[in-house]
Amino acid sequence: MEKVCFIVNPLAGIGGPLGLKGSDGEAGLEALRRGARLVAPSRAREFIAEAKRIGVLDKVIVLTANGLMGEDELRSEGYQSPIIVYKYETFPTRVEDTKRTITKCLREGAELIVFVGGDGTARDVLSALKRAGSTDTPLLGVPGGVKMYSSVFAENPRAAAHVLHEWLENPSTCEAEILDIDEEAFRRGELRVRLYGYARTPCSRFLVGSSKQPSLGTPDEEENKEGIARYVVENMEHCTLYVLGPGSTTAKIAELMKAPKTLLGVDVYHNGRLVASDVDEETLYNIVSDHVKRGGKVKIIVSPIGGQGYILGRGNQQISPRIIRLVGKENIIVIATHSKIARLKKLRIDTGDPELDKGLRGYIRVVVDYGEEYVMKIE
Repeated sequence: MEKVCFIVNPLAGIGGPLGLKGSDGEAGLEALRRGARLVAPSRAREFIAEAKRIGVLDKVIVLTANGLMGEDELRSEGYQSPIIVYKYETFPTRVEDTKRTITKCLREGAELIVFVGGDGTARDVLSALKRAGSTDTPLLGVPGGVKMYSSVFAENPRAAAHVLHEWLENPSTCEAEILDIDEEAFRRGELRVRLYGYARTPCSRFLVGSSKQPSLGTPDEEENKEGIARYVVENMEHCTLYVLGPGSTTAKIAELMKAPKTLLGVDVYHNGRLVASDVDEETLYNIVSDHVKRGGKVKIIVSPIGGQGYILGRGNQQISPRIIRLVGKENIIVIATHSKIARLKKLRIDTGDPELDKGLRGYIRVVVDYGEEYVMKIE
């Protein structure tokens, strides 16, 4: 039986709903201080439940760490025989706990590292592999963070279970980029992506397989964005609340309304005026639910992450499942430039709620220019 190292970063993703743009370092601790709910453990359990359903856990020996770094999630889903190779002493866990778990796993003969987290966790895992001289050991990322630009991540936790299943049948690997952003610059509205290295990852159609691509910023691209924005603004309905997700294309809409916009945050508008800026999930839910209770309509405007195609659940976790349910799929407006759409075969969602994701799948219109729309499939 293959030995698989399974590791959870408990703080991964905790800063997303609060609008903290990440969970690394002080941001994760601040989210804890605010009483934020842990996200990664539930994503881990989702992965384990699917792996158990398809029989993968019967074919592997699982090496992990104690508590919330893996053991608790495995046992809660009925896997009662994990081998605990490392025990952390205090919570919250630290980067060094992740690295030491990887080191212990490698010493026990782990042939694949499965981790739950985001790009920061991917960096930590790669660093541990480099320190151990084991960079040929493949990685598989179960998406649990706020930002996942690296190409080692599966489309969602359930898809990760199927990647593991495929790898057990055919242990071929492909080269993948490990990238991360400068979170401090990100919180200032600047997107700085850095390549930290390359890793091996299982070759699979269930992996995202491409890192985020920035907007081109060419004159044609800017003209395209303005066409989209004019079309959206001219068709805005009176007394309707508009929730604008992150991105330069949504920012162009605010610009035409002569209203401010946080480039990498979520903002709320009503009758062309800013209602709330850079909101967290709780604030957004209260605004939306109050408006709905008063009989008002709400629309969400989002743009897919370039190169990946996610419209919900990546980088805009403030727009949570309970908010999406209140608004309804029919009131979600997707916008994207021609160049962005040309790089995508489909749109993706990963809200953290499998039932909601299932209901959102299907076809949706995408505004790609003034008066021009494509119909694309959400998978």
